[in-house]
Amino acid sequence: MIPRYTRPEMARIWSDENRFQRWLDVELAVADAEAEAGMIPTSAAATLRAKSKFDVARIFEIEKQVKHDVIAFTTAVAEKLADAGASEAGRFLHYGLTSNDVVDTAQALLLAEASAQIQAGLICLGEVLMRRAYEFKDTPTIGRTHGIHAEPTTFGLKLANWWSENQRNLERFRAAAEGLRVGKLSGAVGTFAHLNPAIEERVCAKLGLRPAEIASQVIERDRHAAYLATLAVIGGSLERIALEVRHLQRTEVREAWEHFGAGQKGSSAMPHKKNPIVSEQICGLARVLRSNAQAAMENQALWHERDISHSSVERIILPDSTILMDYLLDRTASLVETLGVDPARMMSNLESTRGLIFSGQLLLDLVEKKGVSRETAYSWVQRNALKAWETGGDFRAMVSADPDIAMAVTAAEIAAAFDLKRQLHNVGAIFERVFGR
Repeated sequence: MIPRYTRPEMARIWSDENRFQRWLDVELAVADAEAEAGMIPTSAAATLRAKSKFDVARIFEIEKQVKHDVIAFTTAVAEKLADAGASEAGRFLHYGLTSNDVVDTAQALLLAEASAQIQAGLICLGEVLMRRAYEFKDTPTIGRTHGIHAEPTTFGLKLANWWSENQRNLERFRAAAEGLRVGKLSGAVGTFAHLNPAIEERVCAKLGLRPAEIASQVIERDRHAAYLATLAVIGGSLERIALEVRHLQRTEVREAWEHFGAGQKGSSAMPHKKNPIVSEQICGLARVLRSNAQAAMENQALWHERDISHSSVERIILPDSTILMDYLLDRTASLVETLGVDPARMMSNLESTRGLIFSGQLLLDLVEKKGVSRETAYSWVQRNALKAWETGGDFRAMVSADPDIAMAVTAAEIAAAFDLKRQLHNVGAIFERVFGR
């Protein structure tokens, strides 16, 4: 499920080398805190920090035999310590810990690294959306509801709307990432039977984490479910952008389109094709984020104080979802940055229904006249609108020739109802509300 392209930093974060290094970081932080508390010799902690090393291939070799990843890890580190003549200090490696003390706390470090990348991606996307929103702030285009022409808007407002959603996603993501920035060293069932809670607090402070208020053998998985659900929501926002681009690139619409590079080809059979492949990829991969969020929610219920039914799932969904989100943010930012836009085509489409999109304004202007009820005004406007739909006629000409409407409003007032600038006069105010002054 991992895409072929990953940004190098995110790939490094989820490498086996970095994962085991974070395990070692936790082990050494615990040894330091235990030495400070007088639980183990200070010299042992210093030796562990100076001489503890591991070899990834050796860890996997041992794991094949013992069928336990953390035991394989600690055994491999102990071998390196013995080779360095530090077997005595090696006795205090993993002292007072259970496996998940190390794994869950280290996983919080990995997720913090991954989250920093994702946050940077969200900020980058926001900058691109804002820049292009101002570029097309006053570019008229037709707004559509149910896929049908509704009333005029601007292309900048579409982009501003996406920017606003991205800002909410940034806030949601920061909260979800903060919820995962916790460690635990409370032992096999969370009772601190072998370590004092003060050790946990000291270690978490060293590692830039918060201690979990309470845990079983694991950090409870509602945190992880909330995080993956947030990634799925962000994926839905990116899909919303991509889906709009797919619509706007359709031949019948052709208002905006993905960048098509020199030498790029769209079809093996049809040389003319320019397909919205990036947008389609974004829409498709957003589904993977949603399915991974579902798997994370299934991980919340474990037997008693812990089982490992969640563990195998997380080995897939945590790297995959964070790598995938990093990829999707990068692709969406590039999509928006290089998006081709045709203001003339937008105006042509806006005008294609020959004034029908101003029916709502005409209705309001008629209602303002004394003696014209809303129901009556609606019937006058609709009979002309439906005729224009059916015949392809000029709606403005039809309403100007309608005796009932002509009796109620002047020609100048009809012209004002069809004024595009009047429809868009609050665009500036909306931009100030969204982006500030």
